[in-house]
Amino acid sequence: MELSLPFPRREPRRRTRRRTISDTRVGYALDRLRHNRLALRVTLCALVAAPLLGGGWLWLRDSSLVSVRHVHITGVHGVDALEIREALDSAAARMTTMDFNAGALRSAVASLPIVGGLRVTTSFPHTVSISVSERPPVAALLTAGQRTAVAADGTVLGPALLSSSLPTVNGSVEPPAGARLREAAPLAAVAVRGAAPAALAPFVVRVSGGPEGLTVAMRNGLLVYFGNSMRPHAKWLSLARVLTSPSAAGAWYVDVRLPKRPAAGLASASSSSASAPVETGASDPTAAALATSLAKAAGGSTGASAGSSTTSGSGESETSSGSSTASGSGESETSPGG
Repeated sequence: MELSLPFPRREPRRRTRRRTISDTRVGYALDRLRHNRLALRVTLCALVAAPLLGGGWLWLRDSSLVSVRHVHITGVHGVDALEIREALDSAAARMTTMDFNAGALRSAVASLPIVGGLRVTTSFPHTVSISVSERPPVAALLTAGQRTAVAADGTVLGPALLSSSLPTVNGSVEPPAGARLREAAPLAAVAVRGAAPAALAPFVVRVSGGPEGLTVAMRNGLLVYFGNSMRPHAKWLSLARVLTSPSAAGAWYVDVRLPKRPAAGLASASSSSASAPVETGASDPTAAALATSLAKAAGGSTGASAGSSTTSGSGESETSSGSSTASGSGESETSPGG
């Protein structure tokens, strides 16, 4: 006896068509090229010429045909000018105008902290122009009897850049040349000195802390109370307007902690000779020179631009952008703001 078992019926396999190259976009493009002989020739020529052109470009960009032969340097001054020029010239001479590395130039002058930045432009085939932005010294940092020049951003420039015209800033730690100050007080002092207008900067003798905060001592004995290093440009401009005002004659200090309401302190007639004020009006040659040179710094303003001022019996006066009135006790109103 035979038994027949039913087996599952297999369905026929579906034939999948293999994708050929002709079915792809590349194949379609090749088919087009086969029927277009001109396009085929152009494509073959491009494929052959591409590596030749690339190799030619690599050869040309480093060849003597475009080597740097003329280096124009601007913006360098002072005792380091020659050293800066030689370092930049030497570094640029090893490059070409088509393969110029500005980073190599910065590395060449990295040991000269007075160099703040470089701007480079190349002109085919042999010329390079380099514009140097410097960090000029603005103060002399005094620490433990040692002096070193410091830039406005706090970068220590070294004793080689010291000069007798630099005002003194006190500190407790002297970083090496090229490093930045970390102490808050010296940093604030050099920031204030660095913001001084060109007409006022030569008259600054010392920047230090005091009961009124950051205080600037001028060459003629005038004290300027800045309070802190915030808004230094506005405070210097406020001082310029006070100094150009005839009402500030006889002042021994100017308070610019509030730039919009500067106050000038005047000594009374009964003051002793030891506390006698230093004239800041036209009668003092130093102040007269300041008044003349500060006309531009004050925006072309004269003494009237500083507003009217009223002097009290004790010699305190307030000069502001508007009119002011002194109190009966003879003290002007001022706030210790920054």
